[in-house]
Amino acid sequence: MCGLFSFKKSAEEARSLFNYMEKPDFPPRTYVAPQSPIAIIRTENKERHFALVRWGLIPSWVKEIKPGKPLINARSETLLEKPSFRHAVRRRRCLIPADGYYEWLGDVPGKKIPHFVHRPDHGLFAFAGLWEHWLGADGSELETAAIITTTPNDVIAQIYTRMPAVIHPGNFVQWLDVANLEAEEAMQFLKPAPEDYFVFEPTIIDRRPPPPKPKAQLNLF
Repeated sequence: MCGLFSFKKSAEEARSLFNYMEKPDFPPRTYVAPQSPIAIIRTENKERHFALVRWGLIPSWVKEIKPGKPLINARSETLLEKPSFRHAVRRRRCLIPADGYYEWLGDVPGKKIPHFVHRPDHGLFAFAGLWEHWLGADGSELETAAIITTTPNDVIAQIYTRMPAVIHPGNFVQWLDVANLEAEEAMQFLKPAPEDYFVFEPTIIDRRPPPPKPKAQLNLF
């Protein structure tokens, strides 16, 4: 499961790797959590576009949004079968930029040790993702996304039983080309990353907001 990730890179660095049309100005985030806005890259009219959507996929056929555990991950092994994902994997594949993600190691609830998983060079990479467009009966609209997971390589298996599927830059075009690459063929990209792709180390999770900056004081003396 991937339930928390990092996207601290600059807008310029992300645009350089993913080559999308827009020039968004988005803040770096050490902790990207479920149901918060996440960046995705998708293809429309043969061009790549950047979009912000909510993390936690809502299938288009859902009649109303109900509170509950969001669909933040989608298992690669069952994408073609699950009603929640089988349409999205055929028509709405995307890339989700990140520079790392978090997993917890241990057997005792509340005492598990968080680990930060990242590239050896701390570089930017892309999770394989799915997105959906939901339209409510009242005309309200919402776009959402999920990260696709797969079996872990031997490195990640040391801390968890699953890992996010990563799409390599050389495969961006094919993964996003839902018009010409059938879902069955796209499954070839959803495999564990090479053993040397990620490293990890224990970390400290602190999601408290930073303290407010002190107001400037006028010195009268």
